[in-house]
Amino acid sequence: MSFHDTLDRHNRLFLGLGVLEPVVLQLVDQVERTIRQGGKILFFGNGGSAADSQHLAAEFVVRYKTDRKAIAALALTVDTSILTAGANDYGFASVYARQIEALCRKEDTVIGISTSGDSDNIIEGIRAAQEIGAQTWAWTGETGGRLKDIAPQIIRVPSSETARVQEAHIFIGHWLCEEIDRRFAEG
Repeated sequence: MSFHDTLDRHNRLFLGLGVLEPVVLQLVDQVERTIRQGGKILFFGNGGSAADSQHLAAEFVVRYKTDRKAIAALALTVDTSILTAGANDYGFASVYARQIEALCRKEDTVIGISTSGDSDNIIEGIRAAQEIGAQTWAWTGETGGRLKDIAPQIIRVPSSETARVQEAHIFIGHWLCEEIDRRFAEG
């Protein structure tokens, strides 16, 4: 495929993302409530979604654009000792659930990112957070996979192409950061 073919697929997807605005606004409201109530945001995913988790947690803790107070956020993808010990001792499906059990509280918002919606470790992480009583969100591709039946709040990007879904996820994440910056800059 040519550069322009890929660009066309990207542009078609992004022109259709407006349908997600109502659910993205619900996410922003939830994240704002979490922060104002002293909770934190926990992100996790695999591969590119793990990198997006780290990227977005950094935008909250450090800043996106606006100088504001640091916001409590964690990427559960960064501690190689926890990830490898957990995978070795309990299996890879438990690596996020175990961290959520240790770090998550009911005041928190948990965001599991899986382009397929079928990643066992994301599913188990969402379930663990639900047992605690935290707000849970899944970000997936268009089918939602098994997460559509588990996560009560889900952002389903209308594409089945992994790269396009990941591009949309980071766009949504950046807009979330931008809107949170705006809301907290205003007080």
